[in-house]
Amino acid sequence: MAIINHCQIPEDYCYHVDRHVWARIESDSTVTIGITDLAQYLAGRIFYAKIKPVGQHVEQFKSVATLESGQFIGAVPAAVGGEIVKINEHLPVQPSLCNQDPYGKGWIARIRPPDLQSQVARLLTGQEALEAYREKMQRENIGCR
Repeated sequence: MAIINHCQIPEDYCYHVDRHVWARIESDSTVTIGITDLAQYLAGRIFYAKIKPVGQHVEQFKSVATLESGQFIGAVPAAVGGEIVKINEHLPVQPSLCNQDPYGKGWIARIRPPDLQSQVARLLTGQEALEAYREKMQRENIGCR
């Protein structure tokens, strides 16, 4: 796991850097999505989470959930689009999981995209993602501390 400006960024995930969301491709071709460490840090303590229900379709980069904190109220864009096949049922009860473990227990939903490769092509991965985060954090003078 890379650390940039005190933010954790797993190199093996896919990212939309400007929207602060990640995607992890699962072995069954579904995609688990969530917010980045930087997103949770910038939001502050998250105290409310509402996720769209299983079975609903979402478009890539459109809202899949709503999070609220003392500094943020807003939509979480889906890193990939498709049918929601599973949601993190713990988040509505314990939304601070997004703060405590944004890449693990704080995941938001699992989506089955109809065109996985074309959607993942719109995201950054590996070294390219790390460099984009490094540049963004430096340019905007932000980080996780």
